[in-house]
Amino acid sequence: MGLRTSDFHYELPEELIASRPLEERAASRMMVVHRDTGRIEHRMFRDFPEYFRSDDLLVLNDTRVIPARVFSDDGKIELLCLDRLSPIEWRSLVRPGKKMRIGKTVSVGGITGTVTEVFENGDRLIRWDTPVDLNQHGHLALPHYMKREDELADRERYQTVFAREEGAIAAPTAGLHFTPEMLASLPHDFLTLHVGVGTFRPVQVDTPEEHVMHSERYALRGEVAEKINAAGRVIAVGTTVTRVLEHLGKASESERLLATDQQGETDIFIYPPHRFRVIGGLLTNFHLPESTLIMLVSAFAGKDLVMEAYREAVRERYRFYSYGDCMLLV
Repeated sequence: MGLRTSDFHYELPEELIASRPLEERAASRMMVVHRDTGRIEHRMFRDFPEYFRSDDLLVLNDTRVIPARVFSDDGKIELLCLDRLSPIEWRSLVRPGKKMRIGKTVSVGGITGTVTEVFENGDRLIRWDTPVDLNQHGHLALPHYMKREDELADRERYQTVFAREEGAIAAPTAGLHFTPEMLASLPHDFLTLHVGVGTFRPVQVDTPEEHVMHSERYALRGEVAEKINAAGRVIAVGTTVTRVLEHLGKASESERLLATDQQGETDIFIYPPHRFRVIGGLLTNFHLPESTLIMLVSAFAGKDLVMEAYREAVRERYRFYSYGDCMLLV
């Protein structure tokens, strides 16, 4: 019998969900999981360089989170900008959607937007009279499990120190632990994957293979692909980096990536069993039960070992989710 979604469930006390970041980025705890022996260590993130080999390459996601959540001037409509198709056209998630049929208008900061299309999945295409300044009117779309509104401090902390390519709705959270000083000490490079709203969507089917994965935009420069091909081991910082590299590895049908600039969309869904072609190590945060992300981690290190590591993390009272602690799988 194949795997079921419920196989990736674990019990998490609510007080272990990190709703706010630590004062210092590198002060997080780090669980180290050795895939070959099953050994689990409890370390601090500042110890991360100790696990780095001389021929390793760290690959990070340099997407930048935008304050994509806006409210109408009368407070009755909430819009989440999923994709800016042009400066005045947004594909948006709208609540409540019933009020926003084709031709209906909404005002944000005195700027009028009109619904010009309703997509099959319920998203709306909004056309604005002039561009809406998200930095002025937008809010960060913090994950629902934080159970709070965004604050001014989140503008800096829900962003990696190397973020530069605008377009994400959610942060690539494994990268939040890095400081400029640690990065400067390690061979590293970047790709871009704009994390979308799909990262929050739960698996609502009984078996993973029935789940329809969301699609996200990525870009990888040719010179970075060359570095990846030359590395002895690639350590992916986060599931977003993993998805891009394994998508491209699968497309090339080998462990070597095409050494050309590549961009597009990926809807790769990685769950056990999966043959990893590119990455040899993974740094990631602790993910929600039964999520596509915990399935990806289980594909990399084995479901039984990963689920035992999660139970251990609960026992040791690690901090979970976006602002929480991290796990290094080697």
